Amino acid sequence: MKNLTFLSLVFLLLLSCTGQEIPNKEYQLKTAVLAAPEHQRVAAKVLGFDQNVDLITLREGTNDFVCIADDPNKEGFSVAAYHKNLEPFMTRGRELKAEGLDFKQIFDKREEEVKAGTLSMPDKATLYVTTGEPNEETGEIDNLYTRYVIYIPYATEESTGMPLSPPAPGAPWIMDPGTHRAHIMINPPKK
Repeated sequence: MKNLTFLSLVFLLLLSCTGQEIPNKEYQLKTAVLAAPEHQRVAAKVLGFDQNVDLITLREGTNDFVCIADDPNKEGFSVAAYHKNLEPFMTRGRELKAEGLDFKQIFDKREEEVKAGTLSMPDKATLYVTTGEPNEETGEIDNLYTRYVIYIPYATEESTGMPLSPPAPGAPWIMDPGTHRAHIMINPPKK
């Protein structure tokens, strides 16, 4: 226990008192912003989880980024950050998931709503997804890895020149072409 940081001790104490695996606010704030570009982290809005595992605002932001803490209901560590113009799209996805819709149903419903003009989808925006391995001894996240998603609705292979699969490790490619969710994927090679 002597190697544990104060933050780790607080986290362990929280777990023992609640019986739930919900990290405290400070830990969520610290780790959620790991997905954002470094110069955007301090002023980003941060969404995280309360003791009921409800998504709440942990911190209001003053810049163009929204960060989401690791979901304690999901296996592994994954945080995300995106441009605030994607918030209506992301919020709608969370609402539909809470209604019990699966991935395909959510995809189809948002496609319908974007086409109808009832759901705002920016013409371009970036999502960063960062994964890693929590280190229980240090309280840090080891082996960080970030992939990039650049939304460009209704883009196609023909309109972008992007292939439909990565032509080489780390090379960009287009996913969901021709739909509201068309995006360029960039998965840098892992170290």
